[in-house]
Amino acid sequence: MEYKISNRLKIGAIILIILGALGVFYGFMDSHKVTEDNITEFLANEDHHGDEHVEEGHVDSHGKTASHVEEGHGDEAHAEAGHKMTHEEHVLHQIHNRPYAALYVAAFFFFMIALGVLAFYAIQYAAQAGWSPVLFRVMEGITSYVLPGGLIVLAIVFVADKHLFVWLDPEVVAHDTLIQGKESWLNKPWFFIRGFIFLGGWSLYRYFSRKFSVAQDSANDNRNFKKNFRISAAFLVFYIYTESMMSWDWIMSVDPHWFSTLFGWYVFASMFVSGITVIALITIYLKSKGLLEFVNDSHIHDLAKFMFGISIFWTYLWFSQFMLIWYSNIPEEVTYFVTRIEDYKLPFFGMVAMNFVFPLLLLMNSDYKRIPWFVVMTGIVILCGHYIDVFNMIMPATVGDRWFIGIPEIGAILLFGGLFMLIVFNALGKYPLLAKGNPFMKESEHFHY
Repeated sequence: MEYKISNRLKIGAIILIILGALGVFYGFMDSHKVTEDNITEFLANEDHHGDEHVEEGHVDSHGKTASHVEEGHGDEAHAEAGHKMTHEEHVLHQIHNRPYAALYVAAFFFFMIALGVLAFYAIQYAAQAGWSPVLFRVMEGITSYVLPGGLIVLAIVFVADKHLFVWLDPEVVAHDTLIQGKESWLNKPWFFIRGFIFLGGWSLYRYFSRKFSVAQDSANDNRNFKKNFRISAAFLVFYIYTESMMSWDWIMSVDPHWFSTLFGWYVFASMFVSGITVIALITIYLKSKGLLEFVNDSHIHDLAKFMFGISIFWTYLWFSQFMLIWYSNIPEEVTYFVTRIEDYKLPFFGMVAMNFVFPLLLLMNSDYKRIPWFVVMTGIVILCGHYIDVFNMIMPATVGDRWFIGIPEIGAILLFGGLFMLIVFNALGKYPLLAKGNPFMKESEHFHY
């Protein structure tokens, strides 16, 4: 049972990449039309969401005070320049940050899908699950994006620098004692060393696991399967630690004053459910093409159960983090949610509806989990919801209240979506779609629930 990427799919992916690249290019060009020379005129001309500037000598309703504007972003260092000047500089930073942030959100979103699938794949091997081996080649295809996707995320950080992470700005660090206290961890060389260690470990596991899986197809014994079992168990220990540290580095440190001890689990839940959803969508697509004939309604049902269950788990973590911080009302903690509720009301609460209410209502009924188009519809809602989840994590710290899902954001989604499709479907065509040497394959082929 072979698969070869169709010319239509390949051309479609390339068109998405080109359109996305044009959108990203437009985002950068558009943001740099606003400069230090014309920022005053720009602010005077724009409506700024219906808020009017008050009389001269004061800031508008979004300006607040010099030390209050984006606490932790070093604006108090410019306090001598006066309230109005600080606000103008701050808005200019936000406008210039937006295309970098849009690119980063989309890059991380597609990367985390592949990493979530890698964890799910390792769990299947370590648990010696009997239902899932017919899906292994689909999972292996998706995980081919882990290395290129991770390298792209790190490349964006390297190029964007202080546009994304304020602790990379020496001027900010010089006037911020809190960030100075974290300098032993939050510094550029150590950040990238950690990033390459994480990516190296994940990619090595992916390489050897794929190698043993393919070798098992033509083997006379189960030696390769046993090797895969052992490295999967070891990888999961490595993954638990590195995924948490990656979420602190790549996501949480955009808000270097804020931290949550639950954050690693929260990001994990988001990537896990997104990854499982993509497994379901690609499986249903391949099955519609007459491939994966051994995948039956029970396999789709089980994937939909995971989509449902991990959506509930994500909601539990989201509520735990939100409720405890909100209830304790400690200023340095609650500011994270105040910013999001004040300036991101629609994406903040809309995300909860998309990631919890929709999966709950659509997948609660067991029969609906077996209907492919129903699972696809729910899956699209879940993926959109988790894109907005990443958007909510990155944007408030980088662009503040000047957010919008426009050409730069959509362009970045198309760019990385096209790249993801091209890499994943090319990988799917390299080996047979059935890992026939797996000792649990007969059980998986005849799986019924």
